[in-house]
Amino acid sequence: MSGLSVSEMDGYNASMEEMEEYHMMVSQMFGSVEEGYEHYNSYAKPKRFSVRLDDKEYISGTMELKRRRFCCSKEGYRLEKYFVAKDKKREPRVLTRCGCKAMLEIQREPGTGLCFFKNFVDVHSHPLDPKQSPFLRSHRRLNNAQKADAVEYGLGGLRTCQIMEVMEKHHGRYDQVGFFSRDLYNFFAKYKKKRLLGRDAEFVLNHMRAQVERDAEFFFKYSTDDEGHLRNIFWADSQSQIDYEAFGDLVVFDSTYRVNRYNLPFVPFIGVNHHRSTIVFGVGIVSDETVSSHEWLLQSFLEAMSHKNPRSVITDGDAATRKAIKKVMPRTDHRLCSWHIEQNMIRHLRNPMLRDFRKLIYRKMGVYEFERSWAQFKEKYEITEQAAWMSRMYKLRKRWSAAYTNGRYFLGMQSNQRSESLNSRLHNHLDRKMSLVDLVEHSEHCMSCIRRNEAELDAKAANSVPFTRIDANPLEKNAACIYTPKMFRKVRYCIRRSSAWEIEEHTERDGLVTYRAALKEGAEGGSRHVFFVECSFHGSSMNGIFCGCRKLECEAVPCSHIFSVLSFLGVETIPPCCVRIRWTMQAKAAFVSETNANTHVWSEEMGHYRQMRNKASVALFKASKSEERLQQ
Repeated sequence: MSGLSVSEMDGYNASMEEMEEYHMMVSQMFGSVEEGYEHYNSYAKPKRFSVRLDDKEYISGTMELKRRRFCCSKEGYRLEKYFVAKDKKREPRVLTRCGCKAMLEIQREPGTGLCFFKNFVDVHSHPLDPKQSPFLRSHRRLNNAQKADAVEYGLGGLRTCQIMEVMEKHHGRYDQVGFFSRDLYNFFAKYKKKRLLGRDAEFVLNHMRAQVERDAEFFFKYSTDDEGHLRNIFWADSQSQIDYEAFGDLVVFDSTYRVNRYNLPFVPFIGVNHHRSTIVFGVGIVSDETVSSHEWLLQSFLEAMSHKNPRSVITDGDAATRKAIKKVMPRTDHRLCSWHIEQNMIRHLRNPMLRDFRKLIYRKMGVYEFERSWAQFKEKYEITEQAAWMSRMYKLRKRWSAAYTNGRYFLGMQSNQRSESLNSRLHNHLDRKMSLVDLVEHSEHCMSCIRRNEAELDAKAANSVPFTRIDANPLEKNAACIYTPKMFRKVRYCIRRSSAWEIEEHTERDGLVTYRAALKEGAEGGSRHVFFVECSFHGSSMNGIFCGCRKLECEAVPCSHIFSVLSFLGVETIPPCCVRIRWTMQAKAAFVSETNANTHVWSEEMGHYRQMRNKASVALFKASKSEERLQQ
């Protein structure tokens, strides 16, 4: 073996401690070159210098390493050619090398494969500053646990700079983390590149197949073009299918939103649960907005949902979507999103024309009154048949005007704001350069958050009852035990409003009793309104009810007119014919929710790490309370 001897060490006025350290280094044996590097790098960290790979030698005729040298990062000098080069496009990097001779050289022993010390120099030609240690390159690395945590934080919606802040808080100080922001940005860039490498779609499909193995009811379907490229994809897990079975009467979707580098429409299928909160029935990504792509998407959606058609849908004003719904879901009632109509109005109209057109959308009126108002609107603003947008809107009037949508089942919703809300949530964490993998990961995270919110509301509703005053209407007290807290507030409003109505008369004919509910004088501005409520009875029990305002049919909530009849009859419990189960805690009683579904575990190793980390965190926190255990 060659290198610095003990006598040579004396020339540097080495202390006994340094000589012992030297002999410890030269007596080491390593199982591999990588192990040798890690050992030298660990030695360098408390010494405050950085290590890099240097010269190497292979066994003749093979690619097997015979000798490897590791040196101080300040070894050598910048080559002369870099000083004389002209017309450089980039600013040259700063000079860091100063000819330092510190190094460790190891050699592989033939036969055993072990690596032993060959040469070791531990004298540096530059100062070693303790403050610089955290910034030295070879000591700035994310360990596997930090990488796993960083990926999870990213899935949770944190940006890279925010993840860095969390890591610093977690470790106490920035110099204890082991890396810096630039290293974290580089890790994420390599992480995404490694996963994709031109195989973005393949990675997503492999993830879908893995989901099927974890969730037997997980559904996904995709289509490709003639060259085998992914065109369309749709997926829905078992929980989404359960949610659709319970709340699939109304579906909202919007195909105009694009949040990916391929500019493909992202189409979430959205609904409302018994808490009137957003739920996701499935997610689709299509290659374009043609009729054929939308037909494929809707057919895939129905296939996932056992071919159960929704009662109603709300969509944007896209013509291809309308045609696809008409063909695939011919019996489904379809209305257009008022939010998209508003956006088009702003582009085509100006006040006061804009204000008058809004009246045609939202004001409650009969069909005859609407047609008369439309004619007056056209005459007032001299609108001709050549006004393309206005003519198109008139042809679609049955899908957007309150005069036509009144009495139809849309649960009181006029727009696809719930779809917009989900897209907005995704957009807060992603940009338009994201890949399909990013989109799938983050959509799964959003779905997980939505389900967590529902679980919290369920737990709260199951363990509490909304407050009612002692002198509250008995119907109000009964409603508190039937409906979810959010829907109870809506029902309570109708119950309290019923006091403004009085039953003037009632008639009976062919087994039906009709009650005339009139607004009391002086109530609500003094205008006189009358509604007729028809009831059917089986013996003394009410088994059917209908009001001319059709609130129960449209929103699945009894109106104030119905409650005025119930109060008139002295009823203290709401009859079953007035209650729609979708707004109650019994809405999902028949279905077993998959609480573990959609946990976005992208590898088995990652799942194991999570479990062990969580258990270790609890154990370590307990141990931290004991000074004795801390010293062990």
